[in-house]
Amino acid sequence: MTTEPKTLDETIEERTQAGNYFVSNYPPYSFWSPNDVSRVSAMLDRAPKPDVPLGVYVHIPFCRKRCHFCYFKVYTDKNAAEVQSYVDAAVSEAKLYAQRKALAGRKPMFVYFGGGTPSYISSNQLTSLVTGLREAFPWDDAQEVAFECEPGTLTEGKLKVLKQLGVTRLSLGIENFDETILNVNGRAHGAKEIDRACAAIRAIGFDQLNIDLIAGMVGETWDNWRENIRRTLELMPESVTIYQMEVPYNTTIFQEMKIIGQSSAPVAGWKTKRDWVDYAFTELEKVGYTIGSAYTAVRDPSKTKFLYRDALWHGADMLGMGVAAFSHVQGVHFQNEHEFDVYRARVNAGQLPIYRALEPETEERLIRELILQLKLGHLSKSYFNDKFGVDIEKHFSDGFAPMREAGYLSSESDTLKLNRDGLLRIDALLKDFFLPKHRVDRVV
Repeated sequence: MTTEPKTLDETIEERTQAGNYFVSNYPPYSFWSPNDVSRVSAMLDRAPKPDVPLGVYVHIPFCRKRCHFCYFKVYTDKNAAEVQSYVDAAVSEAKLYAQRKALAGRKPMFVYFGGGTPSYISSNQLTSLVTGLREAFPWDDAQEVAFECEPGTLTEGKLKVLKQLGVTRLSLGIENFDETILNVNGRAHGAKEIDRACAAIRAIGFDQLNIDLIAGMVGETWDNWRENIRRTLELMPESVTIYQMEVPYNTTIFQEMKIIGQSSAPVAGWKTKRDWVDYAFTELEKVGYTIGSAYTAVRDPSKTKFLYRDALWHGADMLGMGVAAFSHVQGVHFQNEHEFDVYRARVNAGQLPIYRALEPETEERLIRELILQLKLGHLSKSYFNDKFGVDIEKHFSDGFAPMREAGYLSSESDTLKLNRDGLLRIDALLKDFFLPKHRVDRVV
């Protein structure tokens, strides 16, 4: 069990406060603006840069229930007709992009279906969606087609359809194996559905199964966490992704905190969450897994890749379809309309449904790749010198200094490497590399 903190200050420091901890992009989304949408149109009229891979992301914003910790754009109240109209709109959006010079004729290296819960929609809707998308962006040569799913929405029939449609990587949102904890946190699935889904996935034979866990859900304890890892080792998935719980402002948990006047979230503190992830990584390493990032362990790195992450973090283009979807194409960042009806209306009127955008400067693009690749636990100095003409050790000496002083960072020939302690708190450390105008309060 965890030990009691020695001082009140230590207790306060490690508590999980409301706000965003996870760094998913740079510059931060809050700096993207509707005033810059015209930059997207100008970019789409330019020919693509040679040798830059393209990925396609499709946002499926439907769920059976909204988890209490969820901060994504999701809907739990849409009927079959509304879902189909959304599928049709996403296909229409893809076809609008396929006509533009920057994207015409390009074939995706990777495809990612995220949510929400992509596996929520029916087999017929999935088939309609994939058929239409492939007409716009043929992905016969795609090296990875990843698909997020929730155990309770999977049937043997739907899994067979996904296999036939070319899905190579299933990411199963288990989060926790305990029935009570799943219920307390508002998860739609139960413990029995996990076993049934995993058995069906293995029987059908997908190339990769990734399972998601969350360290720090409401009600989790050391005993429960050890059991989660034991169950994970029984399944032996190709990869395991573990997130440390955060409580953004648009979650049910935060709304409940406001009502009762509670400043700290009712979840484990940051030190405990780091200890839990460290324990999980250590147990996975004992049976041969390799730690591939701050969040992932991979059973066989020679066979199991995650192109969506690795290509995107190394500057690949990614085109996002669907409500509130994000894109990064030819150095321009943009996001779609974030309301369901507005998104559909704009697409149905033949318009690209872009809500806000940002065209980063060279320094900002450099920072983006640096901080995202730091999540892998290592940086190649020659990569940044070749691509940006920058000696990152000198250029970012102020950002690296706290890491070195804390003993998190070492230099090995061409590589800057984080140790486990640094990797487990990387999202808090990344803000030291932000430009002053983008810095926000650090999280411990």
